[in-house]
Amino acid sequence: MMEEHITSRQNRLFQHLRKLQSSRAYRQETGEFCADGTKLLEEAIRWYPGLHTVIACEGLSLPDLPDRVRLVRVPESLMQAVSTMKAPQGAIFLCGMPEEQPLTVEPGSLILDGIQDPGNLGTILRTADALNVPVLLTDGCADPYNEKTVRASMGAVFRTQPRQAKAEEILSYCAAHQIPVAATALSSRSEDIRTAKLSACAVVIGSEGQGIRELFLERSDKLLIIPMQERCESLNAAVAATIVMWEMRR
Repeated sequence: MMEEHITSRQNRLFQHLRKLQSSRAYRQETGEFCADGTKLLEEAIRWYPGLHTVIACEGLSLPDLPDRVRLVRVPESLMQAVSTMKAPQGAIFLCGMPEEQPLTVEPGSLILDGIQDPGNLGTILRTADALNVPVLLTDGCADPYNEKTVRASMGAVFRTQPRQAKAEEILSYCAAHQIPVAATALSSRSEDIRTAKLSACAVVIGSEGQGIRELFLERSDKLLIIPMQERCESLNAAVAATIVMWEMRR
């Protein structure tokens, strides 16, 4: 494999990289995203065919890269300038986004409604990958290909990609295919999650601050509650999602 060497931060590749790091609209427009770190790079090499460019510090030992991958070597000072990590590991890489697929909702899926924190979203995707739970993201969720989300997912986005669709589309699909929808909500008619049968349902989790939008609450077949001490108002969204997914698979 031939190596390129770049020493100027004004190079077009780095201008492109900065836009990928900062703009969801630009990621969607170009169909590319980036990630930072050697451990994530190992996961991408193993699982993700869309990896196409690696930017690495001069002298950094790398795992074997596929022949199709472009390798660019840079001085450490340039890596420090372009990496968004406080302690860069010496490798940034670019990937093509997965091809969009027609919407499908499987029984036993998790629907995320308005999860806006990239760290929470990445943690949920990591857990969903571990428990083999399909994930759907509604409009209003954080970008699963945001650098922070990819990092928090610990590479889960390279193994199992979440689907993205509007809430109305997801609900219509579930109704047409007779998939019950359950939503976590504080209500007098909410069922204790420990007694609910969830393996055939699609379960909705909302954000910690905003909760689940009214559309889901109105059209859900059942409401669920995670029992907790009365003095506690809510759980972190990633923690609540973990409990839900465990109960779905139990």
